[in-house]
Amino acid sequence: MHTSETIYTGNLRTENLHLQSGQVIITDAPLDNKGKGEAFSPTDLVATGLCNCILTIMGITAQEHGFSIDGAKAKTTKIMAQLPLRRIAEIIIVYDFSMCKLTDKQITLIKNVPNLCPVSLSLDKEVKQNISFKW
Repeated sequence: MHTSETIYTGNLRTENLHLQSGQVIITDAPLDNKGKGEAFSPTDLVATGLCNCILTIMGITAQEHGFSIDGAKAKTTKIMAQLPLRRIAEIIIVYDFSMCKLTDKQITLIKNVPNLCPVSLSLDKEVKQNISFKW
């Protein structure tokens, strides 16, 4: 079964249907690439996908070890390179666990998660992944 169906709706915009859930994501080209910037761009979704994948695995790790990271937050910044071709050069993610009461052991478990993320492991090695934490 397919994961999604995509329609190009014109004006550099797509509509993407997740078949299992029925959820829809719209993408728009960014302002710096002829778009309106009115929705996530495809490269925004890659950067945000990395953040979400890591945070989800952190949640799984917390569940498996009997603690919670509910309320944890993250801020993602995507940096584009223009030459030789337009591409993602760096993704910066700052995870904020300041609202979570974590032990040193739990912090160590959380810090190891970015190395286990399928999105992280799937990105080209040239894409710098700058991950940091606030405790």
